[in-house]
Amino acid sequence: MAALEIREIGDSDTNDLATLWERCGLTRPWNDPDADIAFARTNDNSTVLGGWIGDALVASAMVGHDGHRGTVYYVSVDPAHQGSGVGRTIMEAAEDWLRGRGVWKLNLMVRASNTRVIDFYRSLDYETEERANMSKWLDPARRPAQED
Repeated sequence: MAALEIREIGDSDTNDLATLWERCGLTRPWNDPDADIAFARTNDNSTVLGGWIGDALVASAMVGHDGHRGTVYYVSVDPAHQGSGVGRTIMEAAEDWLRGRGVWKLNLMVRASNTRVIDFYRSLDYETEERANMSKWLDPARRPAQED
C-alpha cells in the first residue's frame, strides 16, 4: 500500500469528501454532508481530516472536542481500501489531533447493529461502555420521519 497522506480537508475537497461518505454509506437524508463539513471547519475545536493516496481521497475522520472529551464522526474508508490499514491510520491521526489539544478521552457512537465496525474499533483497543445514549431535536424541522 502506498503511504497515506493525512491533512485537513480544504475547500476544494468537500465534493470528494461527500462522495466518499456516500460510497461508504455514512450519509442520511436528514444530514446535509456539505453543511456538516462546513460546520466542523468553523472553529478551532473541530476539523475534518482526510487521507489521500496520490490524488485520491480514500479516508476521512471528522474530529472535535468540547474542551473535555473528544469525538469522531464520519470515519470512512473507501471500500476498495478497507482492510488495508487505512482505517487504523486515519483513526490514529484523529487521536493525535485530539492529544495535541490536551484531550484525554475519545468517545464515539456506533449503531449496535454495525458489528463489523464495532469489531474494527475493538481491534484499536476501544471498549464498550454501558451508557444511555439520549438525544433531543433542538430543531424539530430537521427531525426525520424515522431514524435509524
